[in-house]
Amino acid sequence: MDWTDEGIVLASRRHGDSSAVVQLLTRDHGRHAGLARGGRASKGRGVYQPGNLLSVQWRARLAEHLGAYTCELSQSYAAMLLDDPLRLAGLSSACAVAEASLPERHPYPKLYAGFLVLLDAFVTSPAWAAIYARWELGLLDELGFGLDLSQCASSGATDDLIYVSPKSGRAVSRQAGEPYHDKLLPLPGFLIGGNDGDTGDILAALKLTGSFLDRHVFAPHDRKLPAARGRFIDRLTRPPTISGGIKENDRA
Repeated sequence: MDWTDEGIVLASRRHGDSSAVVQLLTRDHGRHAGLARGGRASKGRGVYQPGNLLSVQWRARLAEHLGAYTCELSQSYAAMLLDDPLRLAGLSSACAVAEASLPERHPYPKLYAGFLVLLDAFVTSPAWAAIYARWELGLLDELGFGLDLSQCASSGATDDLIYVSPKSGRAVSRQAGEPYHDKLLPLPGFLIGGNDGDTGDILAALKLTGSFLDRHVFAPHDRKLPAARGRFIDRLTRPPTISGGIKENDRA
């Protein structure tokens, strides 16, 4: 059997001397693995970089087999970010989180479309980090663990929402949350409207999404959040540089 699709490279791992087992997030077939012959050879390495967009053909004798990929490069996002270590770290984080959290061979067309938006943002948008944080929020929603940020869990108020309950995943207003503020997670305003926030807001948003990803997706299987995500956050906390951090005039 065989199918054709498009897909985003999430990971590529050596198999034998020159081949690779490649994990793709495909549009119609979800997270899907396949053997790419020559994928670790000099020509293939540039194709199967995490974050690259490919045109894909998969073939196998039976559906449950690993199967083999034949791919053509459609867009090399990884190469376009080589001079920006922070954005490249964000790309690596997104690929690692998607690979580690998504069940195999289950299509998520909305999440896939969001990933394409994120890939474009890494290359073109000054708000790329805010878009990344919103993408993780969408990932939680697609996996069935979405946060309810529409109104206060206690009062029903829809304004001045500045906290999230770590237990229920629901927003809490300033007034209702004040007595318990040390037990609540901050809710950055850009996640529910307004501007795109500064570096502190991005870090708060990633702490929020990371808390629920850990609780609902990783911890139940005795796993931790991907190391690539931790490296991205670590780099994000460093002082801004021309290419290695979010500059004051390039805030997300």
